[in-house]
Amino acid sequence: MLKNKTLWVCMLSLIIIFAACSESTVQEVDENETDDDSTPPSVDDLDPDDSMTPYIEDGEALLKGTDTVSLNDDTGNELSCMSCHTDGGLSNNLSFVGVTGQYPKYDSRKGAVITLEERINESITRTLNGEKLEYDGEEMRSIIAYLTYISNDIEVGADIQKDNVEEMSIEEIPEPDITNGEKLYEEKMADSNLTLWGDQSFTDGSMMSRMSVMTNYIKNNFPEDDQGSLSDQEAADVAAFILSKERPEWKDHELDWPDEDRPGDIITKEEREEIQEGTFDWSQIND
Repeated sequence: MLKNKTLWVCMLSLIIIFAACSESTVQEVDENETDDDSTPPSVDDLDPDDSMTPYIEDGEALLKGTDTVSLNDDTGNELSCMSCHTDGGLSNNLSFVGVTGQYPKYDSRKGAVITLEERINESITRTLNGEKLEYDGEEMRSIIAYLTYISNDIEVGADIQKDNVEEMSIEEIPEPDITNGEKLYEEKMADSNLTLWGDQSFTDGSMMSRMSVMTNYIKNNFPEDDQGSLSDQEAADVAAFILSKERPEWKDHELDWPDEDRPGDIITKEEREEIQEGTFDWSQIND
């Protein structure tokens, strides 16, 4: 059946973060924004005799994970799509609904127009530290089939940002206090079962290694029992604490952003070492 499913479950954990934040600033809501609160179609409504149904069902299984899903022990990490995209990507935070209508699109990090399949594989390699899916393979077809199914009622090109999701731009990120961030992490996130640093976390080539992306992620998703209750300062403090920790290194940073300046909020090995030494200039994240 589908091979290495848990890896492919994992790789979608940050697709929508990447899609929203692939520019040098966090993407702003534009005039095409949709505030459609309609419930996406359920796989329970699928026609069992429709030839598309098994692909859509497999795509959902890849997103959610099942007891029968296995993982190659030599690839991937401990993140899953459910780490960020709750309810199979149907919730307000980091929704998958409408993503198929966002591609192809220009990606400034790549310096080229990319397809959704390419974005998926970017997520696999950078965030899951794994290997690319075959672009025309069964896993990719199933993932695209499911994402298309739940996005059928969304206008092509519509902004899928939900009204209750806040996003700070790079310029709005306050200078963090890592000591307070560690305290807040222990108080608000220690029981979340997320692997946000170490060998089994995302690489420093992931968009999650950007201070703006991590701050907005923390702001909108934690604490889990009171999402959105952290102040901008508190979210920045926690984000800085997390990004100060060691993680797998991405080897091709020099290839990123070929047509424009590299954003100042990317935290790679060099920046991590300066943060740990207390010499990092936090004002540069706002450039």
